[in-house]
Amino acid sequence: MNDTFLKACRGEEVKYTPIWIMRQAGRYLPDYQKVRSKVDFLTLCKTPELAAEVTIQPIDILGVDAAILFSDILIPLEPMGLKLRFLEKKGPVFSNPVRDRRSVEKLIDIEPEEDVPFVLDTIRILRRELAKKVPLIGFAGAPFTLATYMIEGGSSKTFLNTKRMMYQNPPLFMELMERITDNTVAYLSAQIDAGAQAIQIFDSWAGALSPADYERYSLPFVKDAVKVLKKKGVPIIYFVNNCAGILDIARKAGSDVLGIDWRIDMAKAAKQIGKKRSIQGNLDPLCLFMPRDSIREAAKDILSKASSARGHIFNLGHGIIPETPVDGAKALVDAVHEISSK
Repeated sequence: MNDTFLKACRGEEVKYTPIWIMRQAGRYLPDYQKVRSKVDFLTLCKTPELAAEVTIQPIDILGVDAAILFSDILIPLEPMGLKLRFLEKKGPVFSNPVRDRRSVEKLIDIEPEEDVPFVLDTIRILRRELAKKVPLIGFAGAPFTLATYMIEGGSSKTFLNTKRMMYQNPPLFMELMERITDNTVAYLSAQIDAGAQAIQIFDSWAGALSPADYERYSLPFVKDAVKVLKKKGVPIIYFVNNCAGILDIARKAGSDVLGIDWRIDMAKAAKQIGKKRSIQGNLDPLCLFMPRDSIREAAKDILSKASSARGHIFNLGHGIIPETPVDGAKALVDAVHEISSK
């Protein structure tokens, strides 16, 4: 098996810089679209054979160095008692948002083997299929990011309801965060037990908080989760979107790798993160629309700036978008492998 990705996570010497792409199993791939045309999104997530199939597609098509489980960060919230729907052109919607004490107390603690067996079955299939290829990454949403979806009832631009609870009823917000954290730890632990060889915690909305609020309302719960999960012995990646203003705080989470978005210079980020953990990132996803030569130069620049880091996993600064040309993604993978191996 190609273990370059795992070595980079641990800060070990590698022959080249490994690369994988967030949302690499997705709508930009015609192969994915063929599978998706037959089922809705939630059904795809909940059908192990299909979820495994689309997880493997980018490994064969792009030649990336790690696979990431095809699923969604909101999947474990359904068995906690939330009614989830994915609407075309609108995204996820919860019809029963969590906004008061009664709704927090009604939440159910999940039993992963019973409540999300399809996720664990997908992981088991993938470990068999990927045994001689690349490592498998499991994932979950960070507690604050999951809380925003639960409280808002979906995506938000202002996070009005979330911050209203934070500021007007801090004890209730903290109680909700504790419940989410406990369930996230259980969910990720089950993924590792099923065979995930690394995990990523997505804090997609961390950047919506001020540094002080991030340190008070988000970071402690990530730290708690990481502390428990580290006992499982697999690398932990903590991806912090819109991290420029909070990176010096986010590094306290204790993860093996910090994933960063494209809004911060890689050299600056590597310096802030220091030598105790590796770094992941951070090309702007829209750069994949550039000509092949320009993609190569952008990759070369990031690789050079990340050279001071303990270890570097190349990635986009956020998920690849559906309109992305496959040739652009393949050009990036090829460029990273070629340039970094010299």
